[in-house]
Amino acid sequence: MGKATIDDVAALAGVSIKTVSRVVNKEPNVRKSTQEKVEKAIAELNYRPNQSARSLAGSRSFLIGLLYSNPSPSYIINAQNGSLEACSQEGFGLLIHPCDYQSPDLCEEILQLVRGSRLDGLILTPPITDNRDFVAFLDQEGILYSSVAPMERSAGIPFAYCDDRLAAEQMTEHLIRLGHTRIGFILGHPDHFATHERYAGYQAALENHGLKVPKNLVKQGDFTFNGGKACAEKLLSLKNPPTAIFASSDYMAGGVVVTAHERGIKIPQQLSVAGFDDVPLATQAWPALTTIRQPVQAMSAKAAQLLIARIRGKSPEPSRYKLPCELITRDSTAAPQP
Repeated sequence: MGKATIDDVAALAGVSIKTVSRVVNKEPNVRKSTQEKVEKAIAELNYRPNQSARSLAGSRSFLIGLLYSNPSPSYIINAQNGSLEACSQEGFGLLIHPCDYQSPDLCEEILQLVRGSRLDGLILTPPITDNRDFVAFLDQEGILYSSVAPMERSAGIPFAYCDDRLAAEQMTEHLIRLGHTRIGFILGHPDHFATHERYAGYQAALENHGLKVPKNLVKQGDFTFNGGKACAEKLLSLKNPPTAIFASSDYMAGGVVVTAHERGIKIPQQLSVAGFDDVPLATQAWPALTTIRQPVQAMSAKAAQLLIARIRGKSPEPSRYKLPCELITRDSTAAPQP
């Protein structure tokens, strides 16, 4: 028996080819009973729609793009996996495109990408989400998009996010409950909205406990291992160093751990170290890192679903989704020794 065609599905379901196409493309206003008949026929015949034929038959390409400009391999992989999962469920393809969010040619580069690949829309990830000129350009060109954890949270533009501020506050609270009062903090890259949210959470927790935010215990990092290592050198060289260091990413926290080991500082006996993201490094480091698990894969999947809904002319309700972060306690944090 040859490969099933759309004509075969239509004949078995007793509907028109156009109706089968509408069901396959998940278009609205198809009766539930009709949809069920078509889906049953598709399953029975093991019918697989031809992506190229679908594109030629209408104005859609059934292809969306994922844009990223992020130094974290783990973040990129999770964003890709989440988006791919959603696209697979919705019958869309995914084009993954790295770019430089600071490039003066970004707008022209992405316009050519959208036109050349006939993309139906874009998923934006941080820090591209926070490039206001670029986002305004997409609006001007009428290019549909959704965002992961954007700074601007305008009505009508769908996005998925987690509460970085609350998560950082919870981590700082955890360190305070252990008995730490001198808690160092390593900021992420200043162009990332999450950097400022996480610092705000750190500040809020200290202030809630009547603790001052010590300026000399806050250092500017960049979300990289080397950035964390450089900041740790400064913090651990202080006359009165912190008893705990909370880094805005696990990669920077890994840099803190290595620096402490090089100096003969025992973790967590002499120094507690905490990170953010729960990347694989968090369990590969020694000791394993206490961290915040950020739902990057789930956020990306939701952003893809929201974008596809826009492409299909639907108004997703709600258009913004908050997913929970989770505090993961491991061996890198403990009560300070007297």
